[in-house]
Amino acid sequence: MESKTIFKISQKLRECRKEKGITLQEVADKAGVSKGLISQIENNRTIPSLLVLVNIISALDIDLNVFFEDFKSEVALGPILVKRKKDYESFEKEQAEGFLYNRIITTSVDQSTIDVVLLELLPGASRPMVETEAFEYKYIIKGKVAYEFIDEVIELDEGDSILFNGRLAHTPKNIGEENAVMLIVYFFDQQNK
Repeated sequence: MESKTIFKISQKLRECRKEKGITLQEVADKAGVSKGLISQIENNRTIPSLLVLVNIISALDIDLNVFFEDFKSEVALGPILVKRKKDYESFEKEQAEGFLYNRIITTSVDQSTIDVVLLELLPGASRPMVETEAFEYKYIIKGKVAYEFIDEVIELDEGDSILFNGRLAHTPKNIGEENAVMLIVYFFDQQNK
């Protein structure tokens, strides 16, 4: 399955669940899987099997045809992709408070997927360390951020950037008094999977 499609599926699952006011645990119980698995799927940390995906969609009481009706081929878009600010898609990640994510664009390039995100990090925002299956590029647009790794902390000011293997456990901390804003680019290499 194409990575961009995976992102769309996980995002739509989360949106449908929230629209219906259903908790992660309720979906997990109805689908016969763990709450952690639902969270990982919604946050693009794992790819569900076809059977699990069908069970989750069914647990949300959504017809499969209705769920997939707005999935269309990206081929018709051509070589130029434009995304207007009003079309950025807000999303959340598990156990993250004060992290305001906006997905700018996700697209496939050759055998890779690139996910471009704008993150506003509130003062005092927190989450546990995470790992992602991507290389991560972060550019500090505004504020001061400390990137914490297992054995190292790197402070970044406005205009600074960092590139690292997301498989290293990491988390950002806003160490300023105002909101920090970061442009994030995730590079998912599908050849190594």
